[in-house]
Amino acid sequence: MYPSDVNASVAGARAPRALAVALPAFTSAIFVSAFLLFAIQPMFAKMVLPRLGGSPSVWSVAMCFFQAALLGGYAYAHLLTRYLSLLAAVVVHIGVCLVALVALPIGLAAGWDRPPLDNKEIWLIGLFAVSIGLPFVAVSANSPLLQAWFSRTGHRHAADPYFLYGASNVGSLIALLGYPILFEPFLRLQTQSLSWTIGYVALIALIAACGSLAIVSGQGVTAVIPRGRSETDGEVTWGRRLGWMGYAFIPSALLVALTAHISTDVAAAPFLWVLPLALFLLTFVITFARRPVVSHTLMLLLQPAFVIPLAVLAQWGQTRLWALFLVLNLIGYFVVAMVCHGELVRKRPAASQLTGFYLWMSVGGVLGGVFAGLIAPHVFATVIEYPVLLVASLLARPGALSRPPVRWLRDLAIGALAFGMLSLPLLLFGVNVMGDPRYVIVGVVLFAVLAAVYVKSPSLLTALVLAVFVSALAFQNERQIIETRRGFFGVNKVALSADGRFRLLYHGTTLHGAQKLTNEDGSPVERPEPLTYYHDKGPLYQAIVETRRAHGGLGKVGIIGLGSGSLACWRKPGEAWRYFEIDPIVADIASDPTYFSFLSTCSPDLPIALGDARLTVADEPDGSYDILVVDAFSSDSIPVHLMTREAISMYLSKLAPEGIVAVHISNRNMDLAPALAASAEALGIAALIHEPVAGEPMSLTYKSAARVVVFARDARSVEALSASPDWQVLEPTEGFSEWTDDYSNILGAIMAKHRADGQD
Repeated sequence: MYPSDVNASVAGARAPRALAVALPAFTSAIFVSAFLLFAIQPMFAKMVLPRLGGSPSVWSVAMCFFQAALLGGYAYAHLLTRYLSLLAAVVVHIGVCLVALVALPIGLAAGWDRPPLDNKEIWLIGLFAVSIGLPFVAVSANSPLLQAWFSRTGHRHAADPYFLYGASNVGSLIALLGYPILFEPFLRLQTQSLSWTIGYVALIALIAACGSLAIVSGQGVTAVIPRGRSETDGEVTWGRRLGWMGYAFIPSALLVALTAHISTDVAAAPFLWVLPLALFLLTFVITFARRPVVSHTLMLLLQPAFVIPLAVLAQWGQTRLWALFLVLNLIGYFVVAMVCHGELVRKRPAASQLTGFYLWMSVGGVLGGVFAGLIAPHVFATVIEYPVLLVASLLARPGALSRPPVRWLRDLAIGALAFGMLSLPLLLFGVNVMGDPRYVIVGVVLFAVLAAVYVKSPSLLTALVLAVFVSALAFQNERQIIETRRGFFGVNKVALSADGRFRLLYHGTTLHGAQKLTNEDGSPVERPEPLTYYHDKGPLYQAIVETRRAHGGLGKVGIIGLGSGSLACWRKPGEAWRYFEIDPIVADIASDPTYFSFLSTCSPDLPIALGDARLTVADEPDGSYDILVVDAFSSDSIPVHLMTREAISMYLSKLAPEGIVAVHISNRNMDLAPALAASAEALGIAALIHEPVAGEPMSLTYKSAARVVVFARDARSVEALSASPDWQVLEPTEGFSEWTDDYSNILGAIMAKHRADGQD
């Protein structure tokens, strides 16, 4: 027997053993890779949040980076598969993974401590790239690369390895859902980073094992597959590539838009980021399975039933039923993503074109993320891209884009006629049917029925939904909007109240300031009166007045969070007040007397320090402030890094010996008091809390009750407040830990709020 025959017989003997363990080995490697890939996303984004004021936009920009890095990984995998033999590809990829070890453990890169005032998106992408770019790209290449290697093993499922993408997304899903429940509440960021590093080293071993299995199976020595042709379904044209990109574009863009909406109204935190992303991944798990558990036909039937109401109701913003609308939006997003990804799977190529398929799919995902995360905030004054994308998702239905132009023109004409019918009551009788929720509900139901009738005509369906959406957009009866400005930190709106007597400042869905323009008799108000949380019966006013009385006057006062500038009118002559504001748009609005005159009338010389307060306040001299007020919400979302023990310790260092820190913690969704109480106990400082007392309806006076916590190094500094029955000692709550820069528990705060509301 010749040596070559011996080698062949040995390889032949090894091949069955390799095939026997190939499927579990490849599944495990892809699972671990996906787990690590999606565990690093919320973990590192949480590390970055304090650098940018806890803005929800951090996650939107982070999503753009992750999608772009994923594209880089897929392109790298595609090149390895197309231009190298399996043996060379295995060696090169393991080498790249080993080189990426230099970036571990995960942490913020040195020299990136302070973001610029402008172009924060570019700075943030640079921070992500320098800090985690190399390991992220290396890990992101594993799913398509390992699937391609598996397709060459000779395993009985090797001809259609796309089902392994489901295993990949199962790992991603477990990582995302496990992060806020298992990791974030119990592990500090440093521990999370170390654990990720250990998992990465184990992954390299799994990749090496899979590469070896593919090689010894006897199939790994095949020549490189020619480009441009599929083994079973003909040429991969540019039309097919554009289709893959389009089906990936819509769910990706909707993911960013929906996540920004959710995190703006609750908290910029991994707990809320993972909900839409988990649904996004779940759709991949289902659609890429060999036997999907949910019918694609069912999703096509359900899509209009969700798209129509959500596209319309998106125009009404926050309501008392916000939780219900949140659930409806999440379910609607799931249905839309199922339709798009279902069509994507139906049009996938043969295994020989697998890495190219994932590459172009990733290009569509990147373009969707860039559109919603980077372009839309600079193009649209409001978050209109969300309902627009919902309507556009109807174009993903089978046959939607293959209709002849004449058919589209006819159906658009029918849609225009429907728009005219909806507009007729307003034009003829002055009745705004789109401004009355009763008409809206009836109209949505009728059009949903009509859409069900024409569900097999995607062009007509799209035209009808577009008519309803445009009608809602054009004739909604919201508060009178004077100015809308959108930036990195969200959407700010200046509006008039329904009776025209108050000018209002909204950030997202939350009222951040109000100014009374006219008295009950119609006469103009001469001097602006602080309203909302800052009125003369509120706890913030009490804290300022009592501290001034105890000190015989105030020296320096710092206010973190500008809003409309209401507190400036409580300043007395000779006092040195200073605002700290992160959003330049808010500073422009508050400083413009055509919008609000608190600053221009009461304190025209009051300085505003722009930037994140953890950085700008830290620049102030120690021991210089009599009061620091922390009131830095974005919509109803809290910047967690301003509530940590390190933040409170920094505030205290800036206080004069008898100074106080007043923290405004009113919140619809979270109870922040237990975390602050734990910090106060750990720091050994005095802490009081003022619980809100219900008064007149806010819509009548725009004076609202507030929940405020006051800290002081010495209990004697808050003696005057503690003597009032309105203020109580802030007692620690059993089971709650302090928040630190390395640890916070948003889920626990939400559950505490839910329990407290249930006891009321």
